[in-house]
Amino acid sequence: MDGFFHRLDSDMCVVTAVADGERAGCLVGFASQCSIDPPRYAVWLSKANRTYRVARSARHLAVHLLTRDQRDLAELFGGETGDEVDKFAGLDWREGPGGAVVLADAAAWCVGTVLHRTDGGDHVCFVLDPVGWDTGRPGPLLRLSDAVGIDAGHPA
Repeated sequence: MDGFFHRLDSDMCVVTAVADGERAGCLVGFASQCSIDPPRYAVWLSKANRTYRVARSARHLAVHLLTRDQRDLAELFGGETGDEVDKFAGLDWREGPGGAVVLADAAAWCVGTVLHRTDGGDHVCFVLDPVGWDTGRPGPLLRLSDAVGIDAGHPA
């Protein structure tokens, strides 16, 4: 399947979660609209990631699109682990719908209520019912090919 997978160049996003007094966030390459009516969005979180551990108890997740000039945010959320670093320190963020963490500098964002969690192997799918969003600022979105070279911050 490598030949097929290597041809994909999906949009990257930052997913944030809040539960039990903890907040977390990570860079995600597996995410997509999964229904038109009703509107639904799905994000896949790695089981090795701290964000997944927090998201298991979260009622809402926030999905943030980044533009190509926001590689610094991609490196922070993809190359660091929340087990060692407060990724939100020094960032401009606010509380969004359902208490979700919304990053002010995101190109666009959507907060969704978690409807379903489905195990897919080393990742778990979270199907979201959108409850708030902002289309943000224009610009080409950060893609997987733009994020090459960011080494995952979480343990393998």
